[in-house]
Amino acid sequence: MHLYGASGHCKVVVDIIVASKGFVIEGIFDDNPKFEFLFDIPVLNTKEIVSFENKELIITIGDNNIRKRIVNKIHAIYRSAIHPGATVSNYSKIEEGTVVMAGAIINPAVLIGKHCIINSGAIVEHDCILEDFVHISPSASLAGEVCIGEGTQIGIGASVIQGVNIGRWVTIGAGSVIIKDVPDYAVVVGNPGRIIKYNKENE
Repeated sequence: MHLYGASGHCKVVVDIIVASKGFVIEGIFDDNPKFEFLFDIPVLNTKEIVSFENKELIITIGDNNIRKRIVNKIHAIYRSAIHPGATVSNYSKIEEGTVVMAGAIINPAVLIGKHCIINSGAIVEHDCILEDFVHISPSASLAGEVCIGEGTQIGIGASVIQGVNIGRWVTIGAGSVIIKDVPDYAVVVGNPGRIIKYNKENE
């Protein structure tokens, strides 16, 4: 197993993999290494790598947009990592590249896409659908039947009521309470949540 991105987020993923005892981390790739080792794991410059084709890999970068750009750029054998302290229903599906951190709860009939982050203590209730590159921040909660579009970030401690649809590349601020649908690219804050701007032109 290799990781890509020697970041703070990487430290948490290392901890997940070590706690899971499923893989040995041989190295961490980074475009601009600032140190030679992270937790005694060698940090390698990506410029020295000819191909990732046969490498088992997780992208350990918290920024959803950067994570997508890297995945689109390189071909690898992408793996997921689930902390043994997370609760994940056998009736849910988690796709490649996604990481689930300690204390997270994923209930039945949930579909989580590729390269998502379900952070510490987050709750994803029954029948939710999360598209690729979504980040559910620590202690955020999604009630049942919530749909989250690609690249969206749900901020720390935010809550989304049942049945709400949130668009693509949305930012939900920390502690916000979402009680109605949110369009693509919106930035939403407050209780109840209100749109304050858009991440880019609303399409």
